[in-house]
Amino acid sequence: MKILLDTHIWIWNLSGSEALPSRFREILNDEDNESWISPISIWETIVLAEKGRLELQPDPVSWVRRALEKGNLKEAPINIEVAIKSRELDLLHQDPADRFLAATAIIYGLELATLDRVLLKADWLPTIPYSEP
Repeated sequence: MKILLDTHIWIWNLSGSEALPSRFREILNDEDNESWISPISIWETIVLAEKGRLELQPDPVSWVRRALEKGNLKEAPINIEVAIKSRELDLLHQDPADRFLAATAIIYGLELATLDRVLLKADWLPTIPYSEP
């Protein structure tokens, strides 16, 4: 399985957060699966830290660089096709990060690992199935 990590899934997995469902943890730890990350998740992580919604030590950029060294992640670059697709999506909101992540999953043929309810409701978006306990 090829998985694109939504920003919160990436952060929760790295931090060992209890918020990450065990099903997702198992999938991410399965060596047969490929985990991918979009540059938009890096951007979003730094923005969240700048707004004080995340505390990343010693600073956001250093934290991100160390986090990327730890994981065996493939980069799903933002390209022209991703940018175009991000504007063609039928999403309920205009959140740029969500639009880029959804478009990236589609363009690269990845399943999005997310708990974002708006994204999970999009039946055209390949996501990892999740139901709340």
